[in-house]
Amino acid sequence: MLENLAQEMQAKVQVMIRVTPGVEAHTHEYIRTAQTDSKFGIGISDPLLLEVVAQLRNSTVLCLTGFHCHIGSQILEEEPFGLAVERMMGLMSKVGKELGVCVTELNMGGGIGIRYTSADTPLTPQQVVRHITDQVTAVAQREGLPLPALYVEPGRAIVGEAGLTLYRIGSLKEVPGIRHYLSIDGGMSDNPRPALYQAVYEAMLVEKANQEPTIKVHLAGKHCETGDILIKDLLLPPVEPGDILAVFATGAYNYSMASHYNRTPKPAMVLVSRQGVFMLEERETYEDLVRQDRIPMHLRS
Repeated sequence: MLENLAQEMQAKVQVMIRVTPGVEAHTHEYIRTAQTDSKFGIGISDPLLLEVVAQLRNSTVLCLTGFHCHIGSQILEEEPFGLAVERMMGLMSKVGKELGVCVTELNMGGGIGIRYTSADTPLTPQQVVRHITDQVTAVAQREGLPLPALYVEPGRAIVGEAGLTLYRIGSLKEVPGIRHYLSIDGGMSDNPRPALYQAVYEAMLVEKANQEPTIKVHLAGKHCETGDILIKDLLLPPVEPGDILAVFATGAYNYSMASHYNRTPKPAMVLVSRQGVFMLEERETYEDLVRQDRIPMHLRS
């Protein structure tokens, strides 16, 4: 398809191949992306991969520049990155020896984790890059390969801890002998990660940060789903309706994953910096939600 489009447009297009290197990162199964059984990319041991490389080698409009992989998200260890480098560099050596194709770029994707809770001990981007570059250099020397242009994608590591989400506390429900549920004015429509793959967060009451915790609660979202629990077993000081709760490390994969579930308007997004306070996204209204709705004429009466 891409080759046909390029021919129609009389354009030369640089392409990379997404490869599944068969590395199972130690993270939630829903955000692992490089294991053999994955919807992403072409398996590194799949004969189709060499066929595609050969096809690109013979193309007059498509130019293969390199390979790309992404082993998963919220990775807190060096080992998976190193193993992925070993396999991807091995692939570059193989296509050079067997097909005479020299690719010049290697994109190792992202996946660098952040500190969502006090139990997380993330690597710094510098540590990850140093480990990857050391591995690339070692394999290149061993295999006699030129050093490729190397890319990484540290998105979450850049913005994740820079953001937080503020919720207003609603009611407190006690199930005697079992637990307390504390309702908030948001939930899985603004942060689906806990419901999707049991993501864990920490939070605090903004105006009671120095008070000792006295109650353990399940932080219950506003949506009609039993699974809309933002944080389980959260320890808080005495709470009252109207209190403001801050949930930390929501700068990545929150607003970008937000939805209008239950026809819920999205909240505002505000930038706070030394230069001042700036509105980035206006709070949506119900009028915003129905602006694109259309009712067929025969249903209007």
